[in-house]
Amino acid sequence: MGILEKIAEVEREIGRTQKNKATEYHLGLLKAKLARYRAQLIEPTTKSGPKGEGFDVMKSGDARVALIGFPSVGKSTLLNTLTKTHSESASYAFTTLTCIPGVIEYNGANIQLLDLPGIIEGASQGKGRGRQVIAVARTADVVIMMLDANKGDVQRQLLTQELETVGLRLNKAKPNIYFKIKKAGGLSFNSTLTLTKCNEKLIQLILHEYKIFNAEVLFRDDCTPDEFIDVVVGNRIYLPCIYVYNKIDQTSIEEVDRIAHEPNSVVISCEMKLNLDYLLETTWEYLSLICIYTKRRGERPDFEGGIIMRKGCTVEHVCHAIHRTLVSNFKFALVWGCSVKYSPQRVGLQHVMSHEDVIQVMKK
Repeated sequence: MGILEKIAEVEREIGRTQKNKATEYHLGLLKAKLARYRAQLIEPTTKSGPKGEGFDVMKSGDARVALIGFPSVGKSTLLNTLTKTHSESASYAFTTLTCIPGVIEYNGANIQLLDLPGIIEGASQGKGRGRQVIAVARTADVVIMMLDANKGDVQRQLLTQELETVGLRLNKAKPNIYFKIKKAGGLSFNSTLTLTKCNEKLIQLILHEYKIFNAEVLFRDDCTPDEFIDVVVGNRIYLPCIYVYNKIDQTSIEEVDRIAHEPNSVVISCEMKLNLDYLLETTWEYLSLICIYTKRRGERPDFEGGIIMRKGCTVEHVCHAIHRTLVSNFKFALVWGCSVKYSPQRVGLQHVMSHEDVIQVMKK
């Protein structure tokens, strides 16, 4: 029996099993077995098989955004509109067959946008080169899921399910669970709060399914068995995702209003160039990028060449971005902007910077 047949059999058994207190251990075991089979499917033991020609795109710029969606939802049109790259777009499905990169220039940053081929139902099992497409999406900083506004939430549910199958968790926080495999000593299980979804026996059964008999487990949050399995497997990717509904010019205003109020959703029309500025603004927020300007003593700030950093960066990070030897000669910095109480303010290496701050570094 092949891996796909084993996965289908376990999924059928999960579907047949009633969910109640008596079956929670059995369901936990089935879910662990399903995750193990899917991991084998994603990472085959042999290196043979078709290679993903056209999918290996070098990461460049300040951040990477991947466009994922079903065929003919407007991914190539969006790439052509936002970047200077041309990706073939037509009214038939599967116009794009390889990964086509483009660059969005926004707020002084170069954001790499990848136009990926349309994926179909069953992509997680390799249908329509879906596995290569999803492998590229795992390397992105943000996923833009392109959807057709005329098809409701069906596409969104199917795509989310396909990505969940291969270990992509969209708009979810990493489970707050400490897990470490030991050489001996059995299972050490603790929690900092009352658990309502898991208990020690269920955790032990899940670990036995993975042939783990000695481990240290600490729950810092009330997590589900599925979230614990994600921690044990360890190859899950947690990515922010923007659900972009295209073709709003072809649907009713009531439907557009409903979609626009959904969480993490943006409504656009590539054909009529509607709401694209808001999409860029939202993408910038999801990437958590900020732009910091430098200033020399006695001169005006350099507003042409800002330094692109991540939110939460400190003066030390900025110094490393300017030059690697700057920290060792650092005396203090003067900062103008939202991160200080008055401008300029004298700060140290641990001061947290904000968007569009101006910094002047003083050396010893």
